[in-house]
Amino acid sequence: MLCLAVIAVGIALRQVDRVWFARGRPRAAGAAELISLQRRRANNWSPVLLLCGQWLQIVGWWLLAGRGPLPALAAAVGVAVACRHLQEISHFAVHGVLARTARANRLLGEAFVHLPMGLVPVEVRRRRHVRDHHPHATLAADPNLAELRRAGLRPGIARRQFAVAFVLPLTPRGMWSTLSEIAGNLRRSPARIAMVATVTAAALLVGGVNAVVFAMLVPRLLLYPLLAWLSLLVEHTWFDADHRVGTPAEVEAGRCLRLYPHNRILAAVAAATWLPYGDLHHFAHSAHPAVRWNYLPALERHLGSPHYSPTGLLVGTETVAGRHLRALRSTTDTPAEEKASVHLAV
Repeated sequence: MLCLAVIAVGIALRQVDRVWFARGRPRAAGAAELISLQRRRANNWSPVLLLCGQWLQIVGWWLLAGRGPLPALAAAVGVAVACRHLQEISHFAVHGVLARTARANRLLGEAFVHLPMGLVPVEVRRRRHVRDHHPHATLAADPNLAELRRAGLRPGIARRQFAVAFVLPLTPRGMWSTLSEIAGNLRRSPARIAMVATVTAAALLVGGVNAVVFAMLVPRLLLYPLLAWLSLLVEHTWFDADHRVGTPAEVEAGRCLRLYPHNRILAAVAAATWLPYGDLHHFAHSAHPAVRWNYLPALERHLGSPHYSPTGLLVGTETVAGRHLRALRSTTDTPAEEKASVHLAV
């Protein structure tokens, strides 16, 4: 009961930010109206409660992990989901819309997410994501597309290779990549070493060895990387994007996708677990990155859907995995900019 109570209090703390930004929110509106409302509601205190609530949930999972094998497995999944939530919260800090001031966005992202999780500094992520990814999504200059190709997702890929690449973080190669990345980040930052050591000691104190193994190492090294990897795969039509010109919404409609457009149950599960804080509405976010996650559903209703709205990730009449595989097996390794120029010329 104590474990569940701590998790419940953490969930309740998170709702303060949700309720605060819900006041006066229209069902559907354009970016200008939503950004104006967002600026009036912006503050530096509700994000702190949101992040504290997320970590309080993790503490509850640590407590649960010490209760036996089955609770430990549940805790592994719970912490992995919490880490995924933290990643998305810091994503909006990188865009400067989590808190009211730039300094608060940077400090909250570092202190609550990037330092304890052993991630790269917030400024490095800002450069990679805001400057390098957003303007060049699905083009050769996009670092995310380069990451997908390093994973083996290249034209002509065999089905077996595609299946392995789809769950890359669970493979020996993927696990080594995760460990190497964390080690590199820690090696360059004594502050990260100290923070990760503090979190590890806290997990050991709260839930014992089980908490460290099942509610810290397994989620951070295996399950959370898998959830983050799958979320990347469903952001864009990476390998056969329809490159267009026009308004931001028109451009992004050709290279984004919207998962579970007609299945509210699966959409709700995804939003609560592996596509949290607006990640399910990636089209709306890509079209207007300055809009906070609270307003992305309203923006999406205003913009409509992107050109591709699959019914599932792996199962359904039209799946993300199926489209990616078809695109890779039917194309040659032509640079994306060249494909785009040919398409626009035609």
